[in-house]
Amino acid sequence: MTKRLIAETAVGAIIDVQDFFLAQLDGAKARECMETNLVNFARLLGYFRIPIVATLERPVDGKGSLPDALAAELGYSKIFEKDFFDLTKEQAIRDHFALLNKKQVIVAGCETDVCVLQSCLGLIDLGYEVFAVEDLIFSSARDVKAALARMNAAGVVFLSYKTLYYELLQTVGGGPHADAMIAAFGPFPDALPDQAV
Repeated sequence: MTKRLIAETAVGAIIDVQDFFLAQLDGAKARECMETNLVNFARLLGYFRIPIVATLERPVDGKGSLPDALAAELGYSKIFEKDFFDLTKEQAIRDHFALLNKKQVIVAGCETDVCVLQSCLGLIDLGYEVFAVEDLIFSSARDVKAALARMNAAGVVFLSYKTLYYELLQTVGGGPHADAMIAAFGPFPDALPDQAV
């Protein structure tokens, strides 16, 4: 039974957010929204000191790197290039996850029905609890219902960015938890939205 998300036991995975894949979103507005949401996702995890692993599918020269605004939020993160769709098939990535010693992985990126699907299945096979942020995964395919159903059947927990935000925050403000959070991480950023755009 998958437990609730706990910041101290979690790591984020941002999979293959590259120009080649972003260009396949339906229009410039959809791409802008996805990039904004992913930047906010990275900011949210960063506030709670949740490490992030980002991947880039090879060839990076042809598929591009991370968008500049997202890369700027990942200064403390580890970025890997990969040849496999499933990030756990890359020894260096698997070793890095093991070194982080976390048991939960929060997944965003693309493509829902290829790299996200296979990576989630690989992470579950390795014993991780996997949470996929539904409004932060995307694909060039118009219909990814089969991939979502397969992930769900395998044990992936789906949540929205809003749910993630409040599950990490835990409180409306004030009280011992909020005081401890501010003591540990500093004031919570007012500019960090609580919902995806």
